[in-house]
Amino acid sequence: MLHARGSFDMSQDPKLVLVTGAGSGIGRALSIEAAERGMTVILCGRSHETLVSTAVLLGPTASYLIIPADITRPEGRQRIVDRIWREYGRLDILVNNAGIVEWGPLEKFDDDAIERTMQTNVMAPIALTRDLMTLLLAARPSLVVNVGSIFGDTGYPEFTCYSATKFALRGFSIALRREWQDKGIHVTYAAPRRRLADAIALFAGMSQRTDQELGTPEHIARQIWRTVVRGHDSVDAPVPEKICAMIQRLVPRAIGWALSRPR
Repeated sequence: MLHARGSFDMSQDPKLVLVTGAGSGIGRALSIEAAERGMTVILCGRSHETLVSTAVLLGPTASYLIIPADITRPEGRQRIVDRIWREYGRLDILVNNAGIVEWGPLEKFDDDAIERTMQTNVMAPIALTRDLMTLLLAARPSLVVNVGSIFGDTGYPEFTCYSATKFALRGFSIALRREWQDKGIHVTYAAPRRRLADAIALFAGMSQRTDQELGTPEHIARQIWRTVVRGHDSVDAPVPEKICAMIQRLVPRAIGWALSRPR
Protein backbone atom coordinates (compact mmCIF):
# COMPACT_ATOMS: atom_id res chain seq x y z
CA MET A 1 0.00 0.00 0.00
CA LEU A 2 1.09 3.55 -0.63
CA HIS A 3 2.47 5.69 2.14
CA ALA A 4 2.24 9.06 0.42
CA ARG A 5 1.91 12.11 2.65
CA GLY A 6 -1.60 13.43 3.02
CA SER A 7 -2.77 16.99 3.56
CA PHE A 8 -4.20 16.42 7.03
CA ASP A 9 -2.25 18.16 9.80
CA MET A 10 -2.68 16.81 13.34
CA SER A 11 -0.50 19.58 14.79
CA GLN A 12 -3.20 22.22 14.34
CA ASP A 13 -5.96 23.02 16.84
CA PRO A 14 -7.38 20.27 19.12
CA LYS A 15 -9.28 17.83 16.97
CA LEU A 16 -12.86 16.64 17.14
CA VAL A 17 -13.08 12.93 16.34
CA LEU A 18 -16.08 10.62 15.92
CA VAL A 19 -15.40 6.92 16.60
CA THR A 20 -18.05 4.38 15.64
CA GLY A 21 -18.18 1.09 17.52
CA ALA A 22 -16.65 2.94 20.48
CA GLY A 23 -18.23 0.69 23.12
CA SER A 24 -15.62 -2.07 23.01
CA GLY A 25 -12.50 -3.49 21.36
CA ILE A 26 -10.56 -1.37 18.91
CA GLY A 27 -13.18 1.39 19.00
CA ARG A 28 -12.76 1.78 22.74
CA ALA A 29 -8.97 1.72 22.44
CA LEU A 30 -9.03 4.28 19.62
CA SER A 31 -11.21 6.55 21.75
CA ILE A 32 -8.91 6.30 24.77
CA GLU A 33 -5.83 6.96 22.64
CA ALA A 34 -7.54 9.95 21.02
CA ALA A 35 -8.42 11.43 24.41
CA GLU A 36 -4.84 10.95 25.57
CA ARG A 37 -3.74 12.93 22.51
CA GLY A 38 -5.96 15.82 23.57
CA MET A 39 -8.84 15.27 21.15
CA THR A 40 -12.51 15.75 21.89
CA VAL A 41 -14.04 12.32 21.32
CA ILE A 42 -17.56 11.63 20.10
CA LEU A 43 -18.42 8.09 21.19
CA CYS A 44 -20.90 6.33 18.93
CA GLY A 45 -22.40 2.86 19.22
CA ARG A 46 -25.68 1.03 19.66
CA SER A 47 -25.43 0.56 23.43
CA HIS A 48 -25.50 3.62 25.69
CA GLU A 49 -24.21 1.54 28.59
CA THR A 50 -21.04 0.38 26.81
CA LEU A 51 -20.37 3.92 25.60
CA VAL A 52 -20.61 5.17 29.18
CA SER A 53 -18.12 2.48 30.19
CA THR A 54 -15.72 3.75 27.52
CA ALA A 55 -16.22 7.35 28.62
CA VAL A 56 -15.16 6.45 32.17
CA LEU A 57 -11.87 5.16 30.78
CA LEU A 58 -11.09 8.40 28.94
CA GLY A 59 -9.91 10.09 32.12
CA PRO A 60 -11.32 12.82 34.37
CA THR A 61 -10.21 15.72 32.15
CA ALA A 62 -11.26 14.25 28.82
CA SER A 63 -13.71 16.08 26.59
CA TYR A 64 -16.31 13.78 25.05
CA LEU A 65 -19.85 13.40 23.79
CA ILE A 66 -21.92 10.20 23.77
CA ILE A 67 -24.29 9.56 20.85
CA PRO A 68 -26.07 6.19 20.97
CA ALA A 69 -27.08 5.37 17.42
CA ASP A 70 -27.43 2.49 14.97
CA ILE A 71 -25.45 3.60 11.92
CA THR A 72 -27.11 0.98 9.73
CA ARG A 73 -30.36 2.97 10.01
CA PRO A 74 -30.93 6.34 8.27
CA GLU A 75 -32.50 7.78 11.40
CA GLY A 76 -29.47 6.71 13.44
CA ARG A 77 -27.07 8.45 11.08
CA GLN A 78 -29.25 11.55 11.02
CA ARG A 79 -29.18 11.65 14.82
CA ILE A 80 -25.39 11.73 14.68
CA VAL A 81 -25.30 14.48 12.05
CA ASP A 82 -27.85 16.67 13.86
CA ARG A 83 -26.14 16.35 17.23
CA ILE A 84 -22.69 17.23 15.88
CA TRP A 85 -24.11 20.23 14.02
CA ARG A 86 -25.76 21.51 17.20
CA GLU A 87 -22.76 20.94 19.44
CA TYR A 88 -19.79 21.74 17.21
CA GLY A 89 -20.71 22.64 13.64
CA ARG A 90 -17.80 20.65 12.22
CA LEU A 91 -16.02 17.29 12.33
CA ASP A 92 -12.24 16.97 11.99
CA ILE A 93 -11.93 13.17 11.95
CA LEU A 94 -14.37 10.36 11.23
CA VAL A 95 -13.22 6.89 12.28
CA ASN A 96 -15.36 4.20 10.66
CA ASN A 97 -14.55 1.36 13.03
CA ALA A 98 -17.89 -0.35 13.73
CA GLY A 99 -18.17 -3.83 12.27
CA ILE A 100 -19.25 -7.39 12.92
CA VAL A 101 -17.55 -10.73 12.37
CA GLU A 102 -19.47 -13.84 11.35
CA TRP A 103 -17.70 -16.92 10.09
CA GLY A 104 -18.33 -20.43 8.89
CA PRO A 105 -18.98 -22.25 5.61
CA LEU A 106 -20.85 -20.09 3.12
CA GLU A 107 -23.73 -22.57 2.86
CA LYS A 108 -24.54 -21.92 6.52
CA PHE A 109 -25.07 -18.19 5.93
CA ASP A 110 -28.72 -17.36 5.43
CA ASP A 111 -29.85 -14.15 3.71
CA ASP A 112 -30.20 -12.34 7.03
CA ALA A 113 -26.59 -13.07 8.02
CA ILE A 114 -25.27 -11.94 4.64
CA GLU A 115 -27.34 -8.77 4.70
CA ARG A 116 -26.37 -8.01 8.31
CA THR A 117 -22.66 -8.34 7.57
CA MET A 118 -22.77 -6.26 4.38
CA GLN A 119 -25.01 -3.63 5.94
CA THR A 120 -22.82 -3.12 9.01
CA ASN A 121 -19.37 -3.45 7.47
CA VAL A 122 -19.83 -1.77 4.09
CA MET A 123 -23.10 0.07 3.53
CA ALA A 124 -23.19 1.81 6.91
CA PRO A 125 -19.68 3.35 6.80
CA ILE A 126 -20.17 4.45 3.19
CA ALA A 127 -23.52 6.06 4.01
CA LEU A 128 -22.23 7.67 7.23
CA THR A 129 -19.25 9.15 5.42
CA ARG A 130 -21.58 10.59 2.80
CA ASP A 131 -23.92 12.01 5.45
CA LEU A 132 -21.06 13.65 7.36
CA MET A 133 -19.40 15.19 4.30
CA THR A 134 -20.69 18.71 5.00
CA LEU A 135 -19.36 18.60 8.57
CA LEU A 136 -16.00 17.32 7.31
CA LEU A 137 -15.90 20.13 4.74
CA ALA A 138 -16.58 22.65 7.51
CA ALA A 139 -13.43 21.47 9.32
CA ARG A 140 -11.06 21.29 6.32
CA PRO A 141 -8.45 19.92 6.28
CA SER A 142 -10.23 16.88 7.71
CA LEU A 143 -9.86 13.12 7.68
CA VAL A 144 -11.76 9.86 7.24
CA VAL A 145 -10.19 6.71 8.74
CA ASN A 146 -11.67 3.40 7.59
CA VAL A 147 -10.68 0.47 9.79
CA GLY A 148 -10.33 -2.60 7.60
CA SER A 149 -8.37 -5.80 8.03
CA ILE A 150 -5.75 -8.03 6.45
CA PHE A 151 -8.86 -9.99 5.44
CA GLY A 152 -9.37 -7.19 2.93
CA ASP A 153 -6.15 -8.18 1.17
CA THR A 154 -6.27 -11.95 1.48
CA GLY A 155 -9.47 -13.97 1.28
CA TYR A 156 -9.70 -16.56 4.05
CA PRO A 157 -11.80 -19.73 3.85
CA GLU A 158 -14.84 -19.66 6.13
CA PHE A 159 -14.58 -15.85 6.28
CA THR A 160 -16.09 -15.29 2.83
CA CYS A 161 -18.59 -12.57 3.76
CA TYR A 162 -16.27 -10.82 6.19
CA SER A 163 -13.41 -10.84 3.66
CA ALA A 164 -15.76 -9.50 0.98
CA THR A 165 -16.74 -6.57 3.19
CA LYS A 166 -13.13 -5.67 3.94
CA PHE A 167 -12.13 -5.89 0.27
CA ALA A 168 -15.03 -3.52 -0.42
CA LEU A 169 -13.99 -1.10 2.33
CA ARG A 170 -10.44 -0.99 0.99
CA GLY A 171 -11.69 -0.23 -2.52
CA PHE A 172 -14.02 2.44 -1.17
CA SER A 173 -11.13 4.07 0.71
CA ILE A 174 -8.86 4.20 -2.33
CA ALA A 175 -11.56 5.57 -4.62
CA LEU A 176 -12.80 8.13 -2.09
CA ARG A 177 -9.26 9.36 -1.42
CA ARG A 178 -8.92 10.17 -5.11
CA GLU A 179 -12.41 11.65 -5.35
CA TRP A 180 -12.01 13.93 -2.34
CA GLN A 181 -8.34 14.86 -2.72
CA ASP A 182 -9.25 18.36 -3.97
CA LYS A 183 -11.87 18.90 -1.26
CA GLY A 184 -9.41 18.99 1.63
CA ILE A 185 -10.65 15.68 3.08
CA HIS A 186 -8.00 12.97 3.32
CA VAL A 187 -8.82 9.24 3.58
CA THR A 188 -6.70 6.70 5.46
CA TYR A 189 -7.30 2.96 5.27
CA ALA A 190 -6.16 0.90 8.27
CA ALA A 191 -5.42 -2.81 7.83
CA PRO A 192 -4.13 -3.76 11.28
CA ARG A 193 -3.28 -7.21 12.54
CA ARG A 194 -6.32 -9.12 13.74
CA ARG A 195 -7.68 -7.94 17.03
CA LEU A 196 -8.47 -9.37 20.43
CA ALA A 197 -11.90 -7.80 20.76
CA ASP A 198 -14.95 -9.55 22.11
CA ALA A 199 -16.15 -11.05 18.82
CA ILE A 200 -12.63 -11.71 17.62
CA ALA A 201 -12.35 -14.77 19.82
CA LEU A 202 -13.78 -16.45 16.73
CA PHE A 203 -10.39 -16.03 15.10
CA ALA A 204 -8.57 -18.28 17.58
CA GLY A 205 -8.75 -21.38 15.41
CA MET A 206 -7.82 -19.47 12.26
CA SER A 207 -4.85 -17.87 14.02
CA GLN A 208 -3.46 -21.29 14.85
CA ARG A 209 -3.88 -22.39 11.24
CA THR A 210 -1.92 -19.42 9.89
CA ASP A 211 0.68 -19.25 12.66
CA GLN A 212 -0.01 -15.56 13.31
CA GLU A 213 -0.21 -13.62 16.57
CA LEU A 214 -3.16 -11.45 17.46
CA GLY A 215 -2.69 -7.75 18.10
CA THR A 216 -4.34 -6.21 21.15
CA PRO A 217 -6.83 -3.36 20.62
CA GLU A 218 -4.47 -1.00 22.46
CA HIS A 219 -1.55 -1.85 20.18
CA ILE A 220 -3.70 -1.45 17.08
CA ALA A 221 -5.07 1.89 18.27
CA ARG A 222 -1.59 3.27 18.86
CA GLN A 223 -0.49 2.03 15.44
CA ILE A 224 -3.45 3.70 13.73
CA TRP A 225 -3.04 7.05 15.45
CA ARG A 226 0.73 7.10 14.84
CA THR A 227 0.09 6.63 11.13
CA VAL A 228 -2.65 9.26 11.11
CA VAL A 229 -0.31 11.77 12.77
CA ARG A 230 2.28 11.09 10.06
CA GLY A 231 -0.27 11.77 7.34
CA HIS A 232 0.00 8.39 5.62
CA ASP A 233 -2.58 6.99 3.25
CA SER A 234 -2.69 3.61 4.95
CA VAL A 235 -1.95 1.71 8.13
CA ASP A 236 -0.34 -1.50 7.00
CA ALA A 237 -0.39 -4.82 8.78
CA PRO A 238 2.95 -6.14 10.07
CA VAL A 239 5.55 -7.52 7.63
CA PRO A 240 4.35 -11.18 7.55
CA GLU A 241 0.82 -10.13 6.59
CA LYS A 242 2.11 -7.61 4.03
CA ILE A 243 4.19 -10.34 2.40
CA CYS A 244 1.13 -12.58 2.39
CA ALA A 245 -0.92 -9.84 0.71
CA MET A 246 1.79 -9.30 -1.91
CA ILE A 247 1.93 -13.02 -2.71
CA GLN A 248 -1.87 -13.06 -2.86
CA ARG A 249 -1.77 -10.49 -5.66
CA LEU A 250 1.11 -12.07 -7.56
CA VAL A 251 0.66 -15.81 -6.95
CA PRO A 252 -2.82 -16.31 -5.45
CA ARG A 253 -2.68 -20.09 -5.78
CA ALA A 254 0.25 -20.21 -3.36
CA ILE A 255 -1.82 -18.54 -0.64
CA GLY A 256 -4.75 -20.85 -1.36
CA TRP A 257 -2.49 -23.85 -0.91
CA ALA A 258 -1.00 -22.48 2.34
CA LEU A 259 -4.44 -21.83 3.86
CA SER A 260 -5.88 -25.19 2.88
CA ARG A 261 -3.01 -27.51 3.80
CA PRO A 262 -3.34 -29.50 7.06
CA ARG A 263 -1.79 -28.06 10.23
